Amino acid sequence: MNSHKGDRLVRIVFEPDGNTLQTSPGISVFDAAYLAGTKIRFECGGNGKCGKCRVIVKDQDHLTETTTHEKKLLTPSEIERGFRLACQALIKEDVVVFVPPESRVERRKIQVTGFERSLEIDPMVKKFYVVMQKPTLSDFKPDFERLIDALNDAYGLRCWEIDHELLKKLPYLLRNAGWEVTVTLWNDEKIIRIEPGDTSEKVYGLSVDVGTSKIVVYLVDLKTGETLGVGSVENPQTMYGEDILTRISYVITEENGLKRLQSRAVRGINEALNNACKEASVDTMNIFEATVAGNTVMHHLLLAIEPRYISSSPFTPAIKSPINVEANKLNIGINPSGIIHLLPIIAGFVGADAVADALSSGIFESKEILLLLDIGTNTEIFVGNADDLLSCSCASGPAFEGSQIKHGIKAVNGAIERISLNPTSYKVEYETIGDVKPRGLCGSAVIDVIAEMRRYEIINSRGMFNQTLKTPRLKKTNGRSEFVLVAKDDSATGQEIVLTQKDINEIQLAKAAIYSGCSILMKRKGLNDEDLSQILIAGAFGRYLDPENAKLIGLVPDLPTEKIKFVGNTAITGSKMALISKAARKQAEKLSKSIRYLELSADPLFRSEFTSALLIPHKDLSRFSSVSVES
Repeated sequence: MNSHKGDRLVRIVFEPDGNTLQTSPGISVFDAAYLAGTKIRFECGGNGKCGKCRVIVKDQDHLTETTTHEKKLLTPSEIERGFRLACQALIKEDVVVFVPPESRVERRKIQVTGFERSLEIDPMVKKFYVVMQKPTLSDFKPDFERLIDALNDAYGLRCWEIDHELLKKLPYLLRNAGWEVTVTLWNDEKIIRIEPGDTSEKVYGLSVDVGTSKIVVYLVDLKTGETLGVGSVENPQTMYGEDILTRISYVITEENGLKRLQSRAVRGINEALNNACKEASVDTMNIFEATVAGNTVMHHLLLAIEPRYISSSPFTPAIKSPINVEANKLNIGINPSGIIHLLPIIAGFVGADAVADALSSGIFESKEILLLLDIGTNTEIFVGNADDLLSCSCASGPAFEGSQIKHGIKAVNGAIERISLNPTSYKVEYETIGDVKPRGLCGSAVIDVIAEMRRYEIINSRGMFNQTLKTPRLKKTNGRSEFVLVAKDDSATGQEIVLTQKDINEIQLAKAAIYSGCSILMKRKGLNDEDLSQILIAGAFGRYLDPENAKLIGLVPDLPTEKIKFVGNTAITGSKMALISKAARKQAEKLSKSIRYLELSADPLFRSEFTSALLIPHKDLSRFSSVSVES
């Protein structure tokens, strides 16, 4: 995007990190920040809808006029003080841009561990050391046939396939090694590497979870099944939208949009891969396979498959079955001849990550009835046991990760992750990540505060504020109610941290989508809450969730707390199972075929169930008296 020689350039400085860029005028503040290496939150994909990319610019005449979106999301006072939305403001002249703490993208706590089940180690990739006789005038067998006969004689293997690039080097490789080599086989049938000497102990694989917001990898020793290194990064695709529908829209509307999103996913995987290899001191050339789990849209974007038809009825993916692709075709940084295995999917919005969830949790083997939820921007739900599993997907949105919440942020330093209220004084007690001054609320804290407000009648079952409440914490800004959680002087941003009526409504929508999904699946299977033996909650969000508060707001069915179990990142552990076990990989394929899928939007119960679930329920509603609410 830099200007051609002779064109006028503008100089942009981003504070407080001091990054500088010279480029042509007309570029947005956000695009300039990206090129300069300054990361700014960008959760709506640049549509001017989320308001998270707030920056401060004193020289307003060096930017284009304030847009309609900015006037809607910024107060007149903020605009007067120089606040702009980075995605909306275009640069005309040299300018200094200050990125306030709440708008910066910082590394957050990413859930990298999950429940792991013991398995017999039987990976698709194995190494075999062989010693061959040199060819002679009386034994002039071709090199390839000589190699496969040696494998058959020593190990009883009959493989007849070899990577083409490897075949071109085969004569030199064998002779240079003195006819003593280690052969790497994939699925006991394809030769993907030949090395001199005995390197049979150096055989590694990679399990990958490509999430909508983060990417996690495990570097695994394929001889032992041990995880040697872990890497995690924010998904670089988030700059094009926080949720999958925004990214599909980007693919549809932008030239080369699909190619750009595919390259961003690969970049993220490679960054996480390199971090894991550095931790374990392992050469990437010794990684010969990667198993990948991700939702259906992430699956399609990684493979550069057109994703648009997933987002419209009847929500059809391009393919359901597992896929094997050579690493060099995707530019993923393992051995170029290695294999990238993408786990199968179930339906348009129940993807390979959900298959991995089911595989890792063991729900498919359970004799008792279980409810499994993987809570995220899309929440996958399973109900059943070994006899039958029914699944669905809920568009729960990114509210639980802080998006669409006025002072919501991800789980970074300064995020409030635990919160409680005094029932009489309404004093707020909180804990922040890093034990530093608060910058905003992460999803678990938003659940906590809404539950506390309902518990102490600050809001009613419709989520509306009690206007008779006598506390200075409840106030109106621009005619809209909000509850002050942190005073200006106590926050890292110098602004009050509040929970607004709109914030409560966003959480109601998200939790209603999840609860109605649970309710409909259970009704379609003829089950009541009492029939559930356990609720399993997967995903990063579940780890920090207070189960009592989750029940109180109606996020999950009201089972005894001891029956609620958090199983962590089962997408990555399920992916690892498929990496180290052929049996697990076959089971994953079987699950994708046998798990029944219910499309919630087409179910006659959905509208009524969703509407009912918008309330903030508790099994003992009688103790909540009616309260006055604003209209």
